[in-house]
Amino acid sequence: MCPLTGVYWLTDQEQKKRGMYMSRELDRMRKQSSQKIGAAIGSVDQETRQLSRNLSLVAAEEQRVSEISRSAAVIIEDIDRDFKRATKLTDVDVAFLFLAAALQIVRQYVLKPLMDTERLSDKEAAKQSGKSPEHSDRKHRLYNPSIEEIISNPVPFDANRGAGGALSGGGKMGHRATAIGHDPILGLVFGTANIATSTLTNWKFQSWHISTQGKHDTFTQNAKTALVLHYTSDKLFHQGTNGKAIVGTSALKEIAHLRSDIFSKNSLPLPFISVIDPKLASELASWGLDMAGVIDAGKQFAMAMAIDTLIGFIHGLFYDESSGLTRSMYEVRTRRVLLYSNVIASASNVVVSAVASHLGGPEGAKQIIDWGGYLNTLRHIVFDTKFINEVKRDFLKNELYTMVTGSQYDFMEG
Repeated sequence: MCPLTGVYWLTDQEQKKRGMYMSRELDRMRKQSSQKIGAAIGSVDQETRQLSRNLSLVAAEEQRVSEISRSAAVIIEDIDRDFKRATKLTDVDVAFLFLAAALQIVRQYVLKPLMDTERLSDKEAAKQSGKSPEHSDRKHRLYNPSIEEIISNPVPFDANRGAGGALSGGGKMGHRATAIGHDPILGLVFGTANIATSTLTNWKFQSWHISTQGKHDTFTQNAKTALVLHYTSDKLFHQGTNGKAIVGTSALKEIAHLRSDIFSKNSLPLPFISVIDPKLASELASWGLDMAGVIDAGKQFAMAMAIDTLIGFIHGLFYDESSGLTRSMYEVRTRRVLLYSNVIASASNVVVSAVASHLGGPEGAKQIIDWGGYLNTLRHIVFDTKFINEVKRDFLKNELYTMVTGSQYDFMEG
């Protein structure tokens, strides 16, 4: 140690040892740095090769998608062909188809005659509906019959004596097509008003007073349709309990009369047709398109749907998941079975009805023609076709998506 500065002096041997230590430390640090640099260079090189491979995959995928876009029409056609092949009817499906068609045809020619309502004469229909005997005995107070008159007298829009052509043009339906009190919808307003005012309103909205002459309801003089409605409204809203009772009784009498007429031989015209063209209403009725026919068609429509539901349920039990077919695609086959069977049944009925019409006119075809079945077939054409197209669109979309996206890249995972 220096006596002046207090600093220790290293001996030559100590300096030599320290130099050797520092040299070894520098060599170690140099080697360590060299290893890190080498590892970094190796990593960069590996990343470069991986990037190059990924870019090659992207380029190849771009080429593949480009090829798909250029061949889109052909690819879509192939997918469409695959869909048709997958949903093509099998032998089991065809068996169900003919079974369903056979059941619909049995319904048309065996069940329909048993289910259709028997047409009665006017007197029989009135008796069956429970109507009390009625006789014309009107005191004829213009627009103001008493409630007793309303109850005991027939409905005024059944009058035809003295009509002088006011009810002409109704064809085979006669006054039921030209007196709008017989319209199933408009009659609830005009028929009720006619009963409440002892009047009759025809399809041209012209009105007449109805009175008793020789114990029969008879046209006497012109009335104003606006006043018919006005007096009825006045009774309902401004004449207290008695006025309300008159209108209420008239409404009930109107409903009871329509109910008794529905299943009579001439039935009632379809709503609103009479005020457009009473002859058209009569022509439609001759083909079974009247209110009784509508009710019968509703029964047949319900029966046809019941058959479809049964066939569809049983056919659905044959679905096999191991076939590789999705449930929706199998349902396409079910819908086709129901659609084709209904088309076959309806087409055969059209042919038979045409023959019956040729031989016996509309009355001959009226007993055979299956309006309820036609409506059910139309339902299938509209809704089944829509369902099949939706499934087909989804199939096409999924197949195209799978084809365009291809396999997932490794570098996109995780």
